Amino acid sequence: MRALSDRYVQNILDLPRPAKRVLALLVDSCLCILTIWLAFCFRLNEWVALTGIQLLTIPVSLIIALPIFITMGLYRAIFRFLGWSAFVTVLKAVTIYGLAFMAVFTAISFPGVPRTVGIMQPLLLLLAIGLSRFTARYFLHEAYKRILRQSTQTNMLVYGAGFRGRQVAGALSSSADLKVVGYLDDDRNLHGSLIGGVAVYDPEKIVELSTRLNVRTILLALPKIDRSRRNEILEKLRGARVAVRTIPDLNALAGGQAEFTDLQELDIEDLLGRTPVAPDQTLLERNIRGRVVLVTGAAGSIGSELCRGLARLKPALLLILDQNEYGLYALENELLANNPDSGLQIVPLLASVCDEHRIQKIMETWRPNMVYHAAAYKHVPLVEKNPVEGVKTNVFGTVTVARAAIDAGAERFILISTDKAVRPTNIMGATKRLAEMALQGLAAEGASTVLTMVRFGNVLGSSGSVVPLFRQQIRQGGPITLTHPEITRFFMTVPEATELVIQAGSMAKGGDVFVLDMGEPVKIIDLARRMVELSGLVVKDERNPSGDISIVTTGLRPGEKLYEELLIGDNPEPTEHAKIMRARERFMALEMLMPKLQQLSSAADDGDVEALRRTLSELVQDYHPFDGVVDLVSVRQGASS
Repeated sequence: MRALSDRYVQNILDLPRPAKRVLALLVDSCLCILTIWLAFCFRLNEWVALTGIQLLTIPVSLIIALPIFITMGLYRAIFRFLGWSAFVTVLKAVTIYGLAFMAVFTAISFPGVPRTVGIMQPLLLLLAIGLSRFTARYFLHEAYKRILRQSTQTNMLVYGAGFRGRQVAGALSSSADLKVVGYLDDDRNLHGSLIGGVAVYDPEKIVELSTRLNVRTILLALPKIDRSRRNEILEKLRGARVAVRTIPDLNALAGGQAEFTDLQELDIEDLLGRTPVAPDQTLLERNIRGRVVLVTGAAGSIGSELCRGLARLKPALLLILDQNEYGLYALENELLANNPDSGLQIVPLLASVCDEHRIQKIMETWRPNMVYHAAAYKHVPLVEKNPVEGVKTNVFGTVTVARAAIDAGAERFILISTDKAVRPTNIMGATKRLAEMALQGLAAEGASTVLTMVRFGNVLGSSGSVVPLFRQQIRQGGPITLTHPEITRFFMTVPEATELVIQAGSMAKGGDVFVLDMGEPVKIIDLARRMVELSGLVVKDERNPSGDISIVTTGLRPGEKLYEELLIGDNPEPTEHAKIMRARERFMALEMLMPKLQQLSSAADDGDVEALRRTLSELVQDYHPFDGVVDLVSVRQGASS
């Protein structure tokens, strides 16, 4: 019924301005005639039909009223925006009319027309015109707002007609931007039924529904389904050209940090399309609860998530070390805010891992039991252009922290490594492999501290990850830039990676390399397509030349490989965790490694990039450098000379 009335209102609003004025004139003319008849009826105390001289009152009323109303501007105002000043104008106009009408039919009078009619009719007319303006303002304004809201609202389907879905739909009922036009639910018994006046549909008909109902967004309200079922649903929605959103995390809702209406983009896990590896709580807590724990590179994407995970495991003291002042400040505040009742003690430490004296003092002062070394330069193109800094931080920074940890009697030292350390083709991968070899050499020498490495693939959502980059490019309308159509990577989420680090550290025996069974590698172009389609858009290519977002290839960057690997050898061993493997890989004895490291250090100190690359190639036998890589310092020196 409301939709029908809104349609009539829309027809009125669409009339040209002169037509609206004529319509208002006709209404006022009818009101003049109606109030004259009512005045006679009230005066004669019965319903009468006007006859004879009584009919004279009608043309006289119209001849007096309409010119006055036009002159006073009653038809220039927009009815749906009428204010108090407009009603004052109506009062003035009807008062002038009333004086003139009374002069004719009360003061002068005509036989057969009672004098009181000349008084009663203007009063009735004032009431009638006032009510007509008020009614028009109310209904036109409200209908206009509804029509305007409907024209700007995005139609949405809620996937899940359970309690959570109904909560979300109720919270969105007053939204000016989103309108729930239906539910999707797997329960066939609900199909075709109404919940709060909103229909429940079959998810299998999503393509047809998205077109028929003009749906642009689907909200997942399925908090209890497992990851595999969630992935099946997302695959089903990819072809519907709808943006898929989720409700905030239940903990955020319960804690008041978010509302149901705070719709979010899909989780990293949703984009990854596989089930994350579940952690073993016993392994997580084994060496953390009640201990002193140090994290280097704490302000980075991996380091900060590692600190969040460690904070929940209740260490006695959490030392967070980084040279990024603001990052350290923000992390400390976040950890304290998120763990208000845990009694967590945090010590922020501003330091560079390359500052040997400062690192030794920190270790001697705080005597950490566990050291997680996440400090590193990891962006392949940047390290390729700045190899000196890459070597100093990734190799000698690691050695510095490891030696200081050994001297301070730390129980365990865990290096966060990367799959790029396996048969590296870039400086970053070579430096990380060399850092692994240095730890393996120290462990073989019988170091009292258990030294171990955790190697994993690309971390979705970390700084430099393709996901934030692709999201930004999609928001900007594309194109998505890809280095090669066949490039593949192993992927995991940030929480998954940090849980792996903590668990692997608990199983370490010394000198071992831990890797995660990450399943099949993911083609980056498939990830890009998935992100485009789950944003409600279409990839623009030869099959869809009218698509929304194109994917362009820019060529492999210096040192970049098409395929990444996690193991150098083929001898992985099982561990306590079904998805974590242990690898014992070849390395160079410390007595042979140290002279080479001295050469590398001298080359880095001298800024001799060629000597540095040559020494790296000698140390890391599988390192095959990309030709033409230069240090930015060398570029500047060459330009100045």
